[in-house]
Amino acid sequence: MKVGIIGAGAVGTASLLSIIQRGSAREVVLVNRNRKKAQGVVTDVRYGAVLSPPIDVRDGDYSDLVGASVVILTAGVNEKGGGATDRSDPVGRRRLLEANTAVFQEVVPKVHNVAPEALILVVTDPPDALADVVRMLGHGRVLSTGTSLDTLRFRFHLARRLNVSAADVDAFVLGEHGTSSVFLWSAARVGSRKVLDLLAQNSPTPENLRDEIEREVRYANIRIIEGIGASQYGIGMVSARLTEMILRNEQAVIPIGCYNPNFGVTLSLPSVVGKKGVERIIEPEMSPAEQQGLQRSSEAIRAALSRLNLTHVPGPVP
Repeated sequence: MKVGIIGAGAVGTASLLSIIQRGSAREVVLVNRNRKKAQGVVTDVRYGAVLSPPIDVRDGDYSDLVGASVVILTAGVNEKGGGATDRSDPVGRRRLLEANTAVFQEVVPKVHNVAPEALILVVTDPPDALADVVRMLGHGRVLSTGTSLDTLRFRFHLARRLNVSAADVDAFVLGEHGTSSVFLWSAARVGSRKVLDLLAQNSPTPENLRDEIEREVRYANIRIIEGIGASQYGIGMVSARLTEMILRNEQAVIPIGCYNPNFGVTLSLPSVVGKKGVERIIEPEMSPAEQQGLQRSSEAIRAALSRLNLTHVPGPVP
């Protein structure tokens, strides 16, 4: 099981480390524009990899991606470098779309030429819109990490307020990985009880608590960036886990970004993930407000994509 990672920055390196530690694949190739950097990263992690399940870790060029089942795209401008760290900015990560589309115009054709059957997992921000860019560039097998990490953050903060294990919280964030994401409060459960009811028992102002949790989740990336410069470790672990689901054909259910013809863009809904990528979508029950929020989220992505000029790019939208 061979995996490629494009980009040896903070997120690419964190994804590589997580894949090694978890034993997610048998072979990983790290590709970076500055190959010397990729060589340095690989040389470093190889020594610690002796402690992990057997894995062949190496740096390479695009030609070394031949036969890769999954290619993780992390290359591009990050939030700090692209000026997407203002909590009051409603555009958020979508501010990086134009700059990272230019990067993808260079990278995606190279991946497609050597690994046309590989499933591309887009991690670079904004991942949902960029997954659509990958499709526009002619590579049809593509997912984004979507709201997988948002969902974990949501469950973590709910668990902390309710003093339970986050693994026992059933809650989802849907739509865009960004400012328009939708918190599925109406369906959130712990032990078959509604989370909203449990929060009301624990707080005299549950609405304030709900707003506080949403802020913590929406702006977790900015808080992390303010501390260490890049949001990297959580998304690295998520990328490794998603890769496992695909390579092992797990049929696991998780919110992940895939193209949805009903909305005309890539966004996240609870999905069954296996070797083909998203095998099917499990449409959740939603309140009218949540349905409207999901529609607004898709509209925000469509509006961002409409401002791109990709007419000169070869390859049809699959």
